[in-house]
Parts: sequence; C-alpha cells; structure tokens
Amino acid sequence: MLDATTIEKFKASLRGELIQPSDEGYDDARKVWNGMFDRKPAIIVRCVSTSDVVSAVNFARDESLLISVKGGGHHVAGTAVCNDGMMIDLSHMRQVTVDKRNKTARVDGGALLSDVDHETQLHGLAVSAGIVSHTGVGGLALGGGFGWISRKHGLSVDNLISAEVVTAEGNLVTASAEENSDLFWGLRGGGGNFGVVTSFEFKCAEIGTEVYSGLIIKKFEDAKKYMQFHSEYLRKLPDEMTVWMVVRHAPPLPFLPNEMHGKMVVVVPFVWLGGQQDGEKLLKPIREITESHGEAIGMNSWVGWQSGFDGLVAHGARNYWKSHHLQELSEGCIDKIIEFAGKMPSDECEVFIPHMEGAPSRVLENETAFAHRKTPFVLNIHTRWRNASDDERCLAWARDFHSSTQDYAKGVYVNFLSDMGEERAKEAYKPEVWNRLVELKNKYDPQNMFRLNHNIPPSV
Repeated sequence: MLDATTIEKFKASLRGELIQPSDEGYDDARKVWNGMFDRKPAIIVRCVSTSDVVSAVNFARDESLLISVKGGGHHVAGTAVCNDGMMIDLSHMRQVTVDKRNKTARVDGGALLSDVDHETQLHGLAVSAGIVSHTGVGGLALGGGFGWISRKHGLSVDNLISAEVVTAEGNLVTASAEENSDLFWGLRGGGGNFGVVTSFEFKCAEIGTEVYSGLIIKKFEDAKKYMQFHSEYLRKLPDEMTVWMVVRHAPPLPFLPNEMHGKMVVVVPFVWLGGQQDGEKLLKPIREITESHGEAIGMNSWVGWQSGFDGLVAHGARNYWKSHHLQELSEGCIDKIIEFAGKMPSDECEVFIPHMEGAPSRVLENETAFAHRKTPFVLNIHTRWRNASDDERCLAWARDFHSSTQDYAKGVYVNFLSDMGEERAKEAYKPEVWNRLVELKNKYDPQNMFRLNHNIPPSV
C-alpha cells in the first residue's frame, strides 16, 4: 500500500505519466504481446526521459517495490509487466538518430525494430537485429539479437558500441569498451539483470534499401528429404546468404493455391546480401531438391521484408516457447521434428529453425555474455493459440516436443525462453560465463531489484 501523498509527490517529479489502476488507460498500458499474461502493476510509470527512469528506479527502491521494465513488451515470458509493483514503461522513448558519416545509430530504450529500420533505411543502412518489426530493440539486443543479416554482420550485441544504463542505485552510467567495460560485457547477452538501458548506440551495416529475398513453400510430404539436404547444404553457404526453415500450416499466401491454405508445409525463407544472379545460383539447389507448392522470390524493400511476418505473430494471442541450440540437424532430430509437427495443437503453431554460424561464430566465446556461438541451428517450438481452455493441450505438446529433442541440444537462446527459473536461465550460458555474470550482479544489483527477467541471482 502506497501513501497517496507519497504517490502525488512522486507524480509531480515526473515529466512523463504515472498511471494507477483507477486511471483511464490503465488496462491498455499494462498489456503486453503475449496474451497469457494479465498482470496488474500497482503503478505504471510511462517515462519520456532518462530522468523519469532515474526517478522511477529511486522511488521503487525506496518503497521496496518490485520492478518490471517494458520496452516493446514482446518477450514471450511476459517479464515486462508485474503484479502489485512498478512497471517502468519505456514505450514512449522511441527516438532513433542516425549518424550517416560514422554509420551508427543511437536508439532509445523503448524503440521498436520498425523505428530503427525506417530511420536507418533513409541512408541505406540497417542494424543487425530481429525479424518482426513490432519487437522491442532493448530486450532483443540485451539477449543477443539475431536476424536476416547476422550471419554477415554479427549479432546485435556484436554491433553494440555503448549503452546508457540506470543502475539499481539510480546512477546513470555509460557502458562501453572504454567505460565500465565489465558492465558492457554483461549487457551483451545478460539481459536486463543489471539496470535499465535508456539508450543504445549501434554500428550499422550498409545493405542498401532492397535485398534479394523470398519464400519457397515445400511439400510436407517431402520434409525429411528436404531437411536432410537443408542440414548439409546451408553449412556450405557464404555469410551473405541466410536460409531458414519454418514448419507450419500454410497461411493464406496469395501465390499458393487456395486448397493449400491451412495445410502442413515447410516454408523456406531466405535473404541474400548480394547481386540477384549470384543469389539465384545459390538458391537453385534448394528449389530443385524437392517439389514446391509455390514461391515468391525477388528484390524486396528491406522495410517491407522486415515487417512481412508481423501478421503471423500479432499481439494478443497466447504464446509459449520451448527452444534448443542444436548441435546438428541430425536424422534423429529431423524425425522428431516431423513427428511433432504432424500433431500441432493449433494452426498458428510453428517450428522455427534458423541457421546460425557465420560472423557470430567467429567471435570468441568469452568476448560477450552471449556464449553459445558455435551451434549451427536453433530449434524454436513456437506454440500459439487463442483460448485459455486450450492451455493444457498446447503446453503439453511443446513440453513433450522439447523433451524428445533434448538429446540433440546444446544450450538455449535466452530470448526464446518462456519458463522462468535459475536452472533454465543457466542453460543460456556456459558455467564460466554464468559465474562472471553473478559477480557483475553482486556489483551492480546486489539486492536483485532487477529480477523480473531470466534472472541471474546475486550470491551476496
């Protein structure tokens, strides 16, 4: 229970807005992407400046309030919103400023990928990041951050130059290779455990405004033959080519026959960072190895491509993910993927298998807190449905699928974790990395104020 006078005094200190349960707009403000979470904070601080964030952290610490931090509110674990505590909402801090000469971008902590893409593309630049434009930059980047150009240009954490961070003590510090380098190391993969990042500075890549990209829709009946080919051929491709695989029910794509809508398919999306003719040569074996139901391939605007999958993961549905880094896409693993894909509990579920390697794999594994750099593939079991009455059935499918593929796994990507808990969080890091992260937590947040995340508990 917070004293009304105390709240009013705090409210008067803010440039932004303080929202309480009785206020209009409270229910909209507390919504996050994953519809499974219906949490109710005691207060929501909608920040418009770094000073608001400092004030919020200080107030929460002094009043012993649980803190959650919302950037894009997109994390599948719903960590952006808390019950009974304070939600620090950065969603109105979305400015992106591009330095064309130095090819860098300064990005506010609440910015979405779409904000970054629209500003950087004015100069033919891009930040290596995710694949859904309504994803928040902050959560994505702090966990690692990979997307269509990562094999060529590195992860988001590999392109982070500096960050402005509000610590648990309410101090505003810069983390970079030159300043607070220990914190800079931990931010690059350690998530939101060490403070609230109010701005990032990223190195940009020159990619132009169009990329040769598209979708090839393969027959599910040929899934094993295609996946066996896919698992070998992709590992021979240059860094400029990114080819992924998604197993799901076919969405109503205009280039597919109507009778295929809703049927099981293997979707093969790709991006080539080079001339179209060279891309076509590399794509030819993929197109020819098995028959396709249809394809849409050509030069696409980067902004359009980046937002092209948004509709499949719109806000509001119930989502639960289980994930592995895969040591290899072996025959046994392929058999399990096909088995469980054939009994998906809803038409919106999918099995997402990105190919990694490339530039990130050549970064030393102790250079950043993101340490699982050598595994070639990620398996993300994306369970998505609409009604709470289907929870048990959908969760059981994902968990059984995950358990059945455990033998092929080697760690997990922290941004793909639905389940909370220290043991699961540890799987995202190697033991020596985890121990170093705990030391950082002891230094920057010994009281574990920032714990509503995939938490790295302090040992003090």
